Amino acid sequence: MRFKNKVAIVTGAGQGIGAQYAKAFASEGAAVCIAEINAGNAARIAEEIRSSGGQVIHTETDVSSEDSCAKCVDATVEAFGGLDILINNAAIFAGMRREPWMEIELAYYRRFMAVNFESVLLMTRAAFPALVSRGGGAIVNQSSTAAYYAGNYYGLAKLGVNGLTIALAKELGPQKIRVNGIAPGPTDTEATRTSVPAERLQGIVDALPLRRMGETQDIVNTVLFLCSDQASWVTGQTWSVDGGQAMRP
Repeated sequence: MRFKNKVAIVTGAGQGIGAQYAKAFASEGAAVCIAEINAGNAARIAEEIRSSGGQVIHTETDVSSEDSCAKCVDATVEAFGGLDILINNAAIFAGMRREPWMEIELAYYRRFMAVNFESVLLMTRAAFPALVSRGGGAIVNQSSTAAYYAGNYYGLAKLGVNGLTIALAKELGPQKIRVNGIAPGPTDTEATRTSVPAERLQGIVDALPLRRMGETQDIVNTVLFLCSDQASWVTGQTWSVDGGQAMRP
């Protein structure tokens, strides 16, 4: 019960890895807000947590909207009395377009970057006063090993997340707010299976030093550690959990 009496917001927690984050925090004692644009998905995951004895609310949140982010934090503080942990997980990934740079529709690109990159800043700004009022806290930003192969706009967005993680860690550290990132490699989720052709995915896995797909629990374990007191002197880092896909000295 590492997170007893703690409060966490997990964005994009209506499915995939985000849903597993929310369930894991609740199982270790945290009160959780599921911040999710799909209200039906959010309600379903919230009910699963509630039926297991967890404390949970859900908010219909568009993480690309400053006002929506603020309302999410306000609802969380009103329900649970404060905020200690923010997981910036929401992203456009499943079913994303893969057009070349010279052809991608700019309106789609701007919406994509607003959700996958700028939302990290918007949610952090919204959460900042509540975290400060609790004497500090922990933020984890969802990156990807795609950041290290930044050939398309998904990789570019995640490379931006890595840079923002460092900048926020430097700025918020004096307020005892730790900011880290996690960069999953190929992970067995519905989004991965529907967004990456099977033959390409198999080729990626075959090239890994640890030749298997990641499981959501691999990612969850690392995020729980980064948010716990066990990682109290870790900030500004993006941890690759990827079977050795991206190795950097």
